[in-house]
Amino acid sequence: MDDAVLRRCPLFESLRPEQLLQIAALAQEKQVPLGAFLFRENDPGDAMYVLLDGKVRISKQVEGIGEEALAVLEPGSFFGEMALIDDAPRSADARAHTACRLAEIRRDELEQLLFVDRELAHDLLWAFCRTLSARLRETNDKIKAFFALSAFH
Repeated sequence: MDDAVLRRCPLFESLRPEQLLQIAALAQEKQVPLGAFLFRENDPGDAMYVLLDGKVRISKQVEGIGEEALAVLEPGSFFGEMALIDDAPRSADARAHTACRLAEIRRDELEQLLFVDRELAHDLLWAFCRTLSARLRETNDKIKAFFALSAFH
């Protein structure tokens, strides 16, 4: 895979060119048709994805309500990365909102690379930490807004 494509992904933007080439060598391009599931909530997680073209909807099924969309991701976004960090099942559904093209990075292959290249492991894990911290702050802001709105009702 072309490493320039992955460079647009915020998770990889701080990596050095040679590190990015190593990640790109692992990435497999996938074409996904409109409406296809990439994974479902509670599936085992074995890969993460970088969205190259199209859109992907991240959602959860809420009992009594149905599908609740959490996000519609645009090119350059990444998702499923929690599967690379823990062994827990998927926390949401990921479905092609449009036909899309993805880069898939499998956990077992990335783990082997990170075991061999400790500096890359350090740099990538810090990038994961920054991402998770930003997402947690965003979630906290959403919860704060939700409670503020619910106080008016």
